[in-house]
Amino acid sequence: MPLLLSEAEIKELLSMPDLIAAMEGALVAFSSGQVKQPVRTIFDVGTHGGFFGLMPSYVSTPSALGAKLVTVYHSNLERGLPSHLGIIVLLDPETGALMSVLDGRYITEARTAAVSAVSVKKLARPDSRVLAILGSGVQAHSHVEAFAHVQKFDEIRAWSPTRSNLTMFAASTGASPMDSAEAAVRGADVIVLVTASTDPVIDNAWVKDGAHVISVGACRPAQREMDPALVLRSRLFVDSRVAAVKESGDVIGAGEGHIVAELGEAAATRTSAEEVTIFKSLGLAVEDVIAAHLAFTRAKESGKGVSFDL
Repeated sequence: MPLLLSEAEIKELLSMPDLIAAMEGALVAFSSGQVKQPVRTIFDVGTHGGFFGLMPSYVSTPSALGAKLVTVYHSNLERGLPSHLGIIVLLDPETGALMSVLDGRYITEARTAAVSAVSVKKLARPDSRVLAILGSGVQAHSHVEAFAHVQKFDEIRAWSPTRSNLTMFAASTGASPMDSAEAAVRGADVIVLVTASTDPVIDNAWVKDGAHVISVGACRPAQREMDPALVLRSRLFVDSRVAAVKESGDVIGAGEGHIVAELGEAAATRTSAEEVTIFKSLGLAVEDVIAAHLAFTRAKESGKGVSFDL
């Protein structure tokens, strides 16, 4: 019988170090041709600026098949609800039979931060000590947690346009609340953009040589989270070339030829201490399916979850 896994159970089953390792493997599998998946289907819904996405994927090792159904409604925040919601369905790769239905909200949150942590391992300078985070939502929290497993930062700076959220974020993470995005970014070694902005929140002039920038927001063609001059100045890395040139306004503006490599490729590496690197993260279905498969495997071993019949 299929297994139903709640968000609380998934949090117990997936540790961040294990998830970082799993995401590193998923990215390599994707870039080496072991994954079959189309670019996700996205369309606008209703009058609230929300959209619905369908993200299917099959990976051969570990053998896993499934799909995430995800909605993004930033208006949900006014209702006290998460802006990103979703479920993940796992199917038996041999028969197509339903194996599990998992809450997708936390998996999306955690695997996104885990992938960013992989980019820090591969692209940030080893001597990076100052982290800047623009944004104060769930992704800001999850990135602080994930980065603690791959890099020791002496200082974490944060900025958010919503001061009350920034104050709460700083209190819960130990970050220093900054008065402006510029104050947070200048002199930072690693800069994370986890905003809901559809216009650039970072200026090229603020970013020092040798910095590593991670852009998680602005996932539609008409949206940009970064100053175009910064993107052109930097060595640009993506999770998926084919998705980035269709979905990311930041990448479309720079042109496909500006992409150096996918994060799962061997070419995804820093070549000098002075260069600025950017990782544009859009999120891949294989990341969700691999994370869900890991949670399902752990649940079967530990007896967690609820069996159900259709």
